[in-house]
Amino acid sequence: MGVVISQTPVRVRGALPGSLRTVKELSSVAHIKEVYAERHGGSNAGIAEIVMSRPHARNSLGKIFVSEFFDTVDSLRHDSSVRVVVVKSSVHGVFCAGADLKERAQMDNAEVSLFVHRLRKLMNEIATLPMPTIAAIDGYALGGGLELALACDLRVAASSAKMGLIETTRGLLPGAGGSQRLPRLVGIGLAKELIFTGRQIDGTKAYNIGLVNDAVPQNESGDAAYVKAFELAQEICPRAPVAVKMSKLSMDKGIEVDISSGMAIEAMCYGQVIPTKDRLEGMSAFKEKRQPHYIGE
Repeated sequence: MGVVISQTPVRVRGALPGSLRTVKELSSVAHIKEVYAERHGGSNAGIAEIVMSRPHARNSLGKIFVSEFFDTVDSLRHDSSVRVVVVKSSVHGVFCAGADLKERAQMDNAEVSLFVHRLRKLMNEIATLPMPTIAAIDGYALGGGLELALACDLRVAASSAKMGLIETTRGLLPGAGGSQRLPRLVGIGLAKELIFTGRQIDGTKAYNIGLVNDAVPQNESGDAAYVKAFELAQEICPRAPVAVKMSKLSMDKGIEVDISSGMAIEAMCYGQVIPTKDRLEGMSAFKEKRQPHYIGE
């Protein structure tokens, strides 16, 4: 297919109001990049998406895919206009299928070790984005795909989605953070059971054990989790950006230390919010009985 040059606005699969792009933009971005960012405008300004689009390999974590994911995360990290990020797939029935086993088979032991180290670094980069991140799991999230979702702050799944850290079925263990993040999320006993067995569970079970924040029935479009995740992003977006970022930092750092140290971390984060214009705006809006308008300063 040749390059389309039409400027007619079209809607991306799973897109919501405020996310219209031209065919030319889609041709130059979505049809070339395996991972890319989309920023919404209008009433949804402040919401950005990381879109995974590698249909021929079920969004598996290949070298190009991982490299573009790094670039996308870095672009969002330094964009002060972004208040919340949704991570989604444009591939029907798949969030991320995990490792690219075809590529992995071509690597020697040293190359595998280096690549997994790079994957672990990517997951840490996602986890440390300053704004909230939401994974929209509308299909399979296996191995490294589930580790990617675990690196996000929140997870929404279709009830029919399939998730699992399946590495032990391939002679491996979770190597991109899964063995550390899953126990912190669902408890050590459940995490050991899931990792030892390599079991796959659906979205409903994942919700019942606390692996995801919500599980929703799949719709005809196959994007029910994305729709729910976007609604959650819309709920977060109007809140004071500095307060939300400091809340995330306080919880992420505090969960790793004893309660006394956590209190000190909370105090430091709270101190960053006190001098902001947004704090004064919140107080004024309350007194004037109106909705606050936060600017992230």
